[in-house]
This record gives sequence, C-alpha cells and structure tokens, in this order.
Amino acid sequence: MGAQFEAGPDVPYPQRLQRLTDAGVALWDVCHSARRPGSLDADIDRRSVTPNDFEGLFQRCPGIERIGLNGAAAARLYAQLVLPALSPRWQQLPRVALPSTSPAHAAMSLAEKHARWSAFLAVDSG
Repeated sequence: MGAQFEAGPDVPYPQRLQRLTDAGVALWDVCHSARRPGSLDADIDRRSVTPNDFEGLFQRCPGIERIGLNGAAAARLYAQLVLPALSPRWQQLPRVALPSTSPAHAAMSLAEKHARWSAFLAVDSG
C-alpha cells in the first residue's frame, strides 16, 4: 500500500489511513482473532479463528465492489469461514487472491507483487 498510495511506514499512521480512504481502499482483516505461534500466517490455528464481521462491513459500506485478499491464508480463511456466512448479495462480490505483501513471502519478487496489486487496484469496475 505504501508504494501504491505513498502510504509507507515513514508516513504517520493516521495519514496512511487517510490516503487509502481517499483512494477508495478499505482494509479489513479476515480474522477478528486467532492463535498463531510465530509470525507466519501458515501457522494460524484454524480452530481458533473468529472471522471479522464482513456482513456488517458490507452493510455499512455498500459501495464495496470487489475484494483483494492479501495472501493464500487470507483467501483460504475467507472462503472457508466468511463466504458461507454471507448473504447471497455479498457472496457474489468478485474476489481475488493476491500475493502476500509480507516480506516472508519471498517466492515472488517485490516487483511482481507490486505489478499484481497494481493490476487489481487499477481495475475499472464501472
């Protein structure tokens, strides 16, 4: 997000959020809470996950047009825990599993990650 919207870690957090909001980007974790030994998403204890309230988010923000999921773990948890609980209207939102922005995801170059995220963010939904 830093490279996309000049919202990197050198920018104060409130300004980063404002830049994302101004660009029409919403950030929302798939997990409201979970146990994860260590820092890798692959280590999330699936049985411990409480998903965030996406139904409530979509009702409060009905202009959301598509979902970009940050990494394979987020995509998997969304499909398993969030999607089945959503009303049909929200189940139909297009979603894309994107490469994790985490430095731990080194299987893809930063340039390739940036290109994939740029393509997702540039989609004209009109």
